[in-house]
Amino acid sequence: MISRSFLIKPASSLCNLKCKYCFYHDISDHREVHSFGVMNESTMNALIEKACDTDQSSTITFAFQGGEPTLAGLDYFKHFTDKVNQVKRQNQKINYTIQTNGTLLNQEWFELLKENDFLVGISLDGFKENHDLLRINASSKGTYDQVMKAIEGLKENMIEFNILTVLSSTLAKQADRLYEFYKQLDFKYVQLIPCLPRLKDTADELALSPKLFASFYKRFYDLWLIDFNKQHYISVTLFDNVIPMFKGYRPQQCGMLGYCSPQFVIEADGSVYPCDFYALDEYVCGNINVNSLDEILKSPSMNRFLSEKKPMCSLCDACRFKQICNGNCKRLNVTYFDKNYCGYQDFLEHASSSMSEIAKNL
Repeated sequence: MISRSFLIKPASSLCNLKCKYCFYHDISDHREVHSFGVMNESTMNALIEKACDTDQSSTITFAFQGGEPTLAGLDYFKHFTDKVNQVKRQNQKINYTIQTNGTLLNQEWFELLKENDFLVGISLDGFKENHDLLRINASSKGTYDQVMKAIEGLKENMIEFNILTVLSSTLAKQADRLYEFYKQLDFKYVQLIPCLPRLKDTADELALSPKLFASFYKRFYDLWLIDFNKQHYISVTLFDNVIPMFKGYRPQQCGMLGYCSPQFVIEADGSVYPCDFYALDEYVCGNINVNSLDEILKSPSMNRFLSEKKPMCSLCDACRFKQICNGNCKRLNVTYFDKNYCGYQDFLEHASSSMSEIAKNL
């Protein structure tokens, strides 16, 4: 059975917030065109038609990100889902996901998300003090209260959601407080993504360092393990990916085995990139309006991206975890290791024994 995923930027880099660490704002600043605006109907139709032009029993995932994807407007998503229903083949399974800051969600949005069975990712940087420090609006005001209101709306409308938290240098020093925050609010699905330095930089004030990566995850994992052993399970993306690898399962998250997989990242003008972290002019692999998916996959830019070398740590060759890492994701690994120290190795040395035991029972 064929499975295809498309990561769509329906409102390009447009956003109603000014988060202090936004990686996509940094990426778009390095392009000739900072923002392509809102995707027009012609590009939307071309994307949907080519995505659904595949096997009858295939699974197709449309994932919406930004910027802030809800800035494309409710009508955009209504037209998108209506078009998919018109075009998709009888036995094709369609999945929808959206990553949003939540500040624009209201009852009309909840009804659309519920009707089309969206999985919603909500950006919430933990407790109010930290969130309002980093995730601010155009008036430099914190957005915690708005996000929590959106979460309540998702719950009331019985819409599946998970929490995405950016693990900054400030938050990484507060593992206990963050874990307790998740527990108190009964969040069951949590993804922590490392705060990245700006492109071509190795560090900045908010970026996660390898030492902080290790110290945070060792403590956070210990707290998680106590609850896991009490049958109180919280899904944490890193743990969900790493633990099965001790039993030979492949991770679901791209890059965790040390190499890239080709992706379809669709900007609002139809430009296609191989990865969300590399939506840059030099990596354009084609345009969904004029190129077939096969042409995009076989493009020189895609091949160059997949074959590029990446930084490695001096500890990699002798590391006993090499086969489940191999230097990890080439964009994220700057937060895992430097030349002579690996926070990822440090964490795995701490957690591998219990992770292996958990894996035996999978």
